[in-house]
Amino acid sequence: MTGPAPAAGTLRSGELAEAAGVNRQTLRYYERRGLLPVPQRSPGGHRLYPPDSLTLLRIIKTAQRLGFTLDEVADLVEVGRHRHGRHDRGLLVRAATKLTEIEARITDLREVAATLRSAIDAGCDDLTACAANSCCPLPFADLPRGDTP
Repeated sequence: MTGPAPAAGTLRSGELAEAAGVNRQTLRYYERRGLLPVPQRSPGGHRLYPPDSLTLLRIIKTAQRLGFTLDEVADLVEVGRHRHGRHDRGLLVRAATKLTEIEARITDLREVAATLRSAIDAGCDDLTACAANSCCPLPFADLPRGDTP
């Protein structure tokens, strides 16, 4: 007994993975996480994904690139699936929140970069020696040195 004939335009896992720039294990992981629907199977057992799976994968990868976690992406995808024509500002609110987080990280990274430049300019070459030097620009120089009770 054979299953239903593959739908036109379906993609095997290797084709989908290559087109999306991911590996097959990523597809299976996204299936387990509920990000991708479980695909149909060919009579030979091959996973057959509908053409819109490629769009969904591109959405997932783009959202990750923008700093959204997979949990956040899953939530956004789920909201999108259940909108049924309703206007949902979920992405707008989440994007604004994510932007605030990213800007805070950028500020932190700029501080880290400035500290590293100072360490390089000061010639810091030994963490132990730098930690003992009150002129060291590295943040651990501000930590208690253990010489006070």
